[in-house]
Order: sequence, then structure tokens, then C-alpha cells
Amino acid sequence: MLSDVTTPQDLDDRFRETLAALPAAERRRDPADPVTDDAPLTGAQVLDLFDAQVTSRQLDLAGRWLRSFGEGFYTIGSAGHEGNAAVAAALRPTDPALLHYRSGAFYCLRAAQVADAPASDAADASASAVEPDPAAEPEPAGSEPPAGGFAAYADAARDVLRGMVASSLDPIAGGRHKVFGRADLAIVPTTSTIASHLPRAVGMGLAVERLRRLDSAGRRTGAGVRLGSGAGATHAPWPPDAIVVCSFGDASVNHASATAAFNTAGWYDHAGLRIPVLFVCEDNGLGISVRSPEGWVETTLRAKPGIRYFSADGADPVRTYEVAAEAAAWVRRNRRPAVLHLRTVRLMGHAGADAESAYRSPAELAEDLDRDPVAATARLLVDSGVATGEELLARYDETGWQVRRLAEEVLGEPKLASAADVVSALAPRRPVRVARAVADAAARASGPGAGARAEAFGGKPPELAGPMTLAQSINAALADGMLDHPQMALFGEDVAAKGGVYGVTKGLRDRFGAARVFDTLLDETSVLGLGLGAGLAGMLPVPEIQYLAYLHNAEDQLRGEAATMRFFSQGAFRNPMVVRVAGLAYQEGFGGHFHNDNSVAVLRDVPGLVVAVPARPDDAAPMLRTCLASAAVDGSVCVFLEPIALYHTRDLYADGDGEWLAGYPEPGGWVAGHVPIGRARVYRVGSADDLTIITFGNGVRMSLRAAAVLAEEGVGTRVVDLRWLAPLPVADIIRESSATGRVLVVDETRRSGGVGEGVIAALVDAGYVGAARRVAGVDSFVPLGPAARHVLVSAEAITDGARTLLAR
Repeated sequence: MLSDVTTPQDLDDRFRETLAALPAAERRRDPADPVTDDAPLTGAQVLDLFDAQVTSRQLDLAGRWLRSFGEGFYTIGSAGHEGNAAVAAALRPTDPALLHYRSGAFYCLRAAQVADAPASDAADASASAVEPDPAAEPEPAGSEPPAGGFAAYADAARDVLRGMVASSLDPIAGGRHKVFGRADLAIVPTTSTIASHLPRAVGMGLAVERLRRLDSAGRRTGAGVRLGSGAGATHAPWPPDAIVVCSFGDASVNHASATAAFNTAGWYDHAGLRIPVLFVCEDNGLGISVRSPEGWVETTLRAKPGIRYFSADGADPVRTYEVAAEAAAWVRRNRRPAVLHLRTVRLMGHAGADAESAYRSPAELAEDLDRDPVAATARLLVDSGVATGEELLARYDETGWQVRRLAEEVLGEPKLASAADVVSALAPRRPVRVARAVADAAARASGPGAGARAEAFGGKPPELAGPMTLAQSINAALADGMLDHPQMALFGEDVAAKGGVYGVTKGLRDRFGAARVFDTLLDETSVLGLGLGAGLAGMLPVPEIQYLAYLHNAEDQLRGEAATMRFFSQGAFRNPMVVRVAGLAYQEGFGGHFHNDNSVAVLRDVPGLVVAVPARPDDAAPMLRTCLASAAVDGSVCVFLEPIALYHTRDLYADGDGEWLAGYPEPGGWVAGHVPIGRARVYRVGSADDLTIITFGNGVRMSLRAAAVLAEEGVGTRVVDLRWLAPLPVADIIRESSATGRVLVVDETRRSGGVGEGVIAALVDAGYVGAARRVAGVDSFVPLGPAARHVLVSAEAITDGARTLLAR
């Protein structure tokens, strides 16, 4: 018997038996009175917690029922974690939340709070925010829980059920995944709550606090907060005194992403910068089947420097509310991070297919049932005289009937019907709007903003500075971007005081201040997490990853977090970001593979990600402007991959020729020089009729040198600089390849998984029938010193490859 107690039927039976066995109190208590003499919650408020918990429980049971006949596709439930409803009640519905997949009762309570609140509440909360007084008494906890009854929770139940059955009417993910999220609830969807969302939460906290301070300064001057200009303009999405709440499971404390997030929050706190984040660890003692050692989670959380520790038993709704309210008030008042360690149990296993009897004893399962938080709330209501067991059972059954009715309704709703439907929310591309945003920026820079621009450049704008290197052009374009996008912030290791390892960001902190150009700690996961959170908060973050090889430590922040946000929220949330990465090889005599990394396959594999690789100074500035405009207009996530070896290159064919330098265009020329995403650049050498070389990055310079040699032999060459590795400029590839019928793909990345594979595939898919050949890097890491020449592409190898192709 006991081995089966976590089945849906037995969980339901056990709950009914518990309610039936509860003796009625000697006297009834007015629901408007405190549920106990010294409790901070009234009986009515605890009834509301009970309704939220029961709704979540019935949704879990419905998920198992749907799965039993193949119509439910998600069965990770919240049973045993329903104490988190009290955490939601202790917060404001305008506090942004990133929720663990077992925070169902939190979601239900938050949805009912918003449905029950007057329409003006959110605006009032934002307008009334003031600078917190550290000496003030703790403020009362969050807004009143909503009026009772299932009607208050019907919308939340329908949301969750639609996610379970993959309905295209699901208001957040549209049938793409089952997530907790809705913009009007300030709940940001998280798709993998194995700690990957914690760095984002820290970034949100940093951005919320920064925007609060800007808003406070604006109120003193009467200016208010306005982030951005033109098409990318936005307002701070949450009240200035909001705090960020982020829930996760106990096993996640061991994940590298969690370690990064806690460390970053503590690091900033130690440095005196404020991060108003409340982490909520929902600790049921298990990571699927792996136990958290007794005491490990508490020891780990208590040891986090700069993060205040709070704890509560999720089976005690009153105490959970008290502690959560205290923790939220402390974070809100002090603008500092804290963690609430909420002890829970897990009922019905990890998910529908989980056989707990394989790794848990019947006695353990029975002990967890004894700590059922919904039963605990029911017991409190009955013992205090607010309700009888029969009345609560009637509420439970009414909610169950309503949830089952809704489940049957959503079963008939449409599913995503085509690949186009699936990807429609992935990464919108509106090139006309992006081009217009660039034109507007040019108009502002040459018109109303001309004076500020001249001041920022010390009276000598970059167009008057003469020919520039790639690094200098990027620096000038970043400065122009900072002028045009007041919400833009530039950050990363060494970017501020030092100006970057290669001097690319030199002088920008002095021009724009430490609030907009700042150094971060050495952790790429946290750097990207800060960018993700800042983008959600309304900023335009431009984080720098110092070397491409270092990005691989944090790839999931781009793949699993950044690229999925629009996809799993149908565009309701977005994280605009331009990630600058110094990379690729050819730093002769320096570095080895960590500083000469030529692996970009992981970036090209991320759906919706824009990957730009400027080779020349006169491409770098317009491409960067395009990426910034695309991030602001479309919410794009862009990687701006800068070839290190070309940063300070001046010459092309011979020493001193200056052919790799280029002037910086004045704003009046930005429109004519605009580079749309996915458009290549073509160089014609000689007749340009004999051969097409397709390349990018360092390959452009080497291919032009090879083309000059071939021209002396009477061979006319088209050198196509892809410029964009994702999306590839397929139309340009096909057109320029067809023009000659001979294609040499020069790929400085590796032969396996390199960019060249994508180019060849595009040719095959288009039905190209001409000759094609590749010159690519060897499948090897880049070694130190002269040995690198053995595995990297050279101008000589390009020339030889062209001759071989022409001889066919």
C-alpha cells in the first residue's frame, strides 16, 4: 500500500481522509479576524491561500489525467511545494518573478492578486516609489490576497492547462512549451529552472536598482525616466522600488550557474552596489532521485557572502508568510540580496514517469504525505474555526470539477499547425524598421544631438580623425551608439578603466560615466546574465566577452536563456543585447588556443541568433549600428565577433600602403552606408569573371591578397565577404557563385562544423551546378607560436586552392 502513496489517486484519497478526520473547532471565527490570535493573516486570507494551493494541486492531478490518454505533454507538478503561495502573498504583484517549475501555487496566487487589483494599482505603485529610508520600520508585506473562490483562479488554471496540452492559445508560450509566465503578472518565463535563470535574475536586480536611481534623480529634476529614443524607446517596466524574486530547487544550488549568480550578487554587494533580489530555494531534498545531503543546502546558502539568509517551513503557511514578508521587506528597504530557504516535500514524484519506489522507501513517502502543505493549511483553518473539514472538502471538489471542466475545454483548442507557426515568435526581422532607426539616429546626430556629439568627442568627431583601424572604428561607433541610445550600457572584464585588453573601449568610461561603462567580475556566465536581466528591464546592454574561447564557459546563457525568451513568450518578453566578442585566430606569436579560438559552430547553431563578423573598419561601424538598431527595434540577440588580428591592422598588400584603414563616415553618410543583416560585401579584382571566393573575417584580407596574385596570372576574382555568419547571406552567395561557376570557400574556422559547411549546403540546396572547393582550418585547437601556421588557412593555401579549382 505505502509504496503507491504518491499516485494521484492515493494522494487525493489521503487528502480526503485527512479533511474528514479533522474535528470541528469549539467556536467559529470571523474570517475577517486573524486566523489565530497573533497571526499576521486573517482567516479570509488563509482561505485564499488554500484556494490557490488547491487550484495548483488539482492542476497537478489534471496533468496526470491528461497524460493517461495521451493528451497531456507535461507532468512536472507542484504537489508538496504549495507553501510558495504564501511567498507570493508576501510580495507585490509588480515585483518581477522568475519561477521554478514547482511554483504553481505562487503563479495561481499572483494571477488572482492581479485580477482582483484595481486597474490603477500598478501605476500608483510606480508613481509613489520613493528613496527607501534605511532607518524606517519594515513596511507591511505585499498586497492583500484576493477574494476567495475558484473564479479568482480560473484564468491561472486555464493558462496552466493550455501549456500542458500544448494549445496554441496558451497566452505565454503559444503551445511551444509549458512555462509559468505572463507579462501582466510580471512573471518572466523560464524554461529550464536548473539555475540557468539565476544569473538573469541578478542582472534584473542590478538594472532595476540602476533605473530606480535614475528615476529618483529624474523626479528631483522633473525629468522622469525615459529610456532610449526613436523606435527603440521604452520605459522602465516595473516600479522603481520593485524587487526581483527568483525561485529554484535545492539541487540547483550545486549548479555552476547558481554559484555564478550567488557569487555575483555577493560580489556587487561587497563592492557597495545594490542588487534587490530575493532568491527562493524550494527545498524538497531531491534532485529527481539524487538526495541533497542532510544540512547541505542550508550550509551552502548560509555561507553565501553578501546574501542574507531566511528560512521557513513550507508546511506552515502563517510562518512562511511572516518570513517571506520579512525577507521581501528587508530586500526592498536595503536594496540588497537575500535568500529564503523554503523547506518543502515532493509528492507524486518528479514527473509522471517517475517510479519513486526505485529510490525511496515507503516510510519516507509516508513522512512526506504527513507534511502535505495543503493539508496543513486546511488543518489551520479548521483548528482556528474559520471553516470545517466538510466545507473545505466542498471547496476542493468544486475546484477539482472546475479544473476538469477547463481541461476538457482546452483539449479541443488548436495546436501549432506548421513550422512557420512554430518559429513565428523566434526572432522577428524587420529590416525596414531597422534601416529607419539608423536613419533616425543619423538625423539626431547631425541635428538636435550635434552639440552633444561634438562635446562627447572633445570637439573632434571621428569623421575628422582621418583613416581608422578596425579597433578605432568600433570605438567610435560605440560612442555614437551610447549617444543615440541613453539606455545603452557597456560592460565586461577590463572594458572600463583599462579600455579593453586591445584598447577598443578606451576613453568610453570617461565620456559616459561609470554607470554606463563599467567593469565586471571575471565570470562570463555572470556577464551575460547581467546583460539578459538588463535587457528585460528596458536597457540596451552591450556586454563584452574578452575572448571567444571564454564564451564556451557560458554558452547556455545565449542558447538556453537569451535565444529562447521571445520564442517561449511570443514576444511578450525580450532581451535585446549586443554581445561583443574578441575572437578568431592569427595573433602570431601570442596566446595559443585560448586567445586564438576559431570555433563558432556553437553560435551558428542557436536559432534566431545574429552573428556579425566585421573584417574592415568601414564595415565595422555600420554593422554595429545595425546590431544596436536591431536589438532596440526587434529585441534581437546579436553577437558581434571582432577579429582580434585585424584590430590594429593598417596595410593590405604591402607594408605602409594603409589599404586596410578607412575613414569614419559623418552622420549624413550613415544611411547610404547602412549594412542590413544578412547582406554580404563583394570585392571585384580584375575581370571578376573567373572565380568566386567566399570568406569572412581574417579570410577577407588573405583572399584579397591571393586575388591580387591571381590577377597577375590573368585570373579575375570576386571576393565575397559574408559579414554575417547567421543568418548567412544566402542570396548573395548564390548570385556571386553563379556568376563565375567556380567557388572557393575560404573558412578560417575548422573543416568539421565550420562556416564553410553552411556555405556549401546553401549552394547545394539552391541547385548550384558549378565547381566548388574548400580551404579550411584543420580540425585542431590552435597551438602556440609558429606551429599555428600548420593548422590555419594562409594566403598561399588560398592561391593554391584557387589554381587547383581553375585547373579542373
